[in-house]
Amino acid sequence: MNGVEISRRHYLSSVAPGLRGVPHAAALLGPGSEVLGYDDDVSPDHDFGERVQVFRAGHETVGEFFAGLLGFDPGNGVTIADWLLTPTQVFASLTRGAVFHDPDGELARRRAAIAWYPDDVWRYALAAGWLKVSQEEAFVARTGSTGDEIGSRVLAARLVRELMRLAFLVERRWAPYAKWFGRAFGELSLAARLAAPLKAAMTAESWREREEMIGTAGSTLAAATNELGLGPALDPSSRQFYTRDIRVLAADRFTVALTGEITDPVLLGVIDRVGRRQEIPKLPGTIDQAVDSTDILGNTQRFREAGPLLGLG
Repeated sequence: MNGVEISRRHYLSSVAPGLRGVPHAAALLGPGSEVLGYDDDVSPDHDFGERVQVFRAGHETVGEFFAGLLGFDPGNGVTIADWLLTPTQVFASLTRGAVFHDPDGELARRRAAIAWYPDDVWRYALAAGWLKVSQEEAFVARTGSTGDEIGSRVLAARLVRELMRLAFLVERRWAPYAKWFGRAFGELSLAARLAAPLKAAMTAESWREREEMIGTAGSTLAAATNELGLGPALDPSSRQFYTRDIRVLAADRFTVALTGEITDPVLLGVIDRVGRRQEIPKLPGTIDQAVDSTDILGNTQRFREAGPLLGLG
């Protein structure tokens, strides 16, 4: 029996009877492998026992619970800063899990409010993701051609992770934290086409094969990005890197195309302050794209204080 079902039965058998006639909502949300549906015999629950969150007016409310994890109450709306500053793993922890009782729809309303980015924020996150790919895509071959095998492999692995992150963005899925990142990726529709070249990129014995496999995966994701209709469609094929014997996607083309479609004034302000409206904008992206620290991504106060880092005024 999985953790969600354990908690559901606990609520129905032990918690709900004692709250009969008392207005409340109940759920299993927030941190924990079982919230994501990834618990097993080793880790069937997060706190080594049944658990359920109960929300009652005058005690802990739904809004206070969400604000404690997000730094804001989505029941009052979600700003551009809220979208950019919140780690995807936090959004995942609140939009997955299970709701056991919600007669007034307070939980449902907040979960719906953070179901996915508005289109301009989505464009911005995709643009920043493609920019990260463009900044290192030529290095797998460059380091490999100098005999730096370790460097080439490390760079290939870094690009694999960025391409996986892009796959989550393309499919409108919140990526969980590192422990379950690969498992959740395997559930994406794109994984059927991406898993083989991404794995090959990390296990290849030659830098040429790494370059080819990164290119194959990148082209697949580029075509999928085109299909979203968030920007003008671009040629998803690889091409020569200037005059060098290196093949790249030239991923920053997607950065330019996507940012060119953004009209939100707050995001345009970020692009102006950080990217300075260069031909290829320099975008820090969302908090996950700019920061790779568990102590920040897992701490509400710290990630909420990262506004200046992300170019927010």
